[in-house]
Amino acid sequence: MYHSSQFSKEISVIIEFIQNVFRKNATQNAVIAISGGIDSAVALSLLVQALPKAQIWPILLPYGRQEMTDAQTILDFWQILPENRKILNITSMVDASCSSLQIDDQDRIRKGNIMARTRMIAIFDYAKSKNALVVGTENKSEHYLGYFTRFGDQASDLEPLATLYKTQVRQLAQAFKLPEIFLTKAPSADLWQDQSDEQELGFTYELADQVLTYLIDQKVPASAIAQLFNQDQQLLVKKILARVNAMAFKQQVPYTL
Repeated sequence: MYHSSQFSKEISVIIEFIQNVFRKNATQNAVIAISGGIDSAVALSLLVQALPKAQIWPILLPYGRQEMTDAQTILDFWQILPENRKILNITSMVDASCSSLQIDDQDRIRKGNIMARTRMIAIFDYAKSKNALVVGTENKSEHYLGYFTRFGDQASDLEPLATLYKTQVRQLAQAFKLPEIFLTKAPSADLWQDQSDEQELGFTYELADQVLTYLIDQKVPASAIAQLFNQDQQLLVKKILARVNAMAFKQQVPYTL
């Protein structure tokens, strides 16, 4: 997706974008949720280039005994101040909401949505306490695949990864020379144990990004895209296109006159 010569230019554009947003909002502090995945790791990497580290307030939001070692690893990698880090276990809040709403533990989608929206509440409340903007971690692939919870992990004040497909996020992680774990671990929304994005989607981000590049960037008609791939890939390509179409409503709501 990127040639090496494009790395520094893309990073510079995003850093300038971040700085401009904070300048326009007359706000110095940034709150960012760190999950231990590649997206939050790269978003943090961009943030530390744009703002002084003293102005960055990471929050870790595990559910149950969710492992946070990788999240701490990226904070240590960028030497984020220990006094700026916050850990808030969301178990009691999520479980109370699920109990009140009578959501069964086996209903993974509804419970996952509650987890994402609980994290959103915690992040924005923390930002309010710090007079900060919330820095999101959604990438372009997740956006067009509709792989997010509305008013949950999608909610933020600014999205530094919004122009980057997942494969480009990985390339930036390599450019930043992040610890190997962020390049090798399976992408996950951390909505339940052993959850994996690609397993849940049924296709890889690598293939999805190729399809999205044709569809979104090159404006190739959806009906013509499958023929651009070999026969073994065409069924998956059609599955990706069907998901983009099915999730298009997430880009449109709330509906207005």
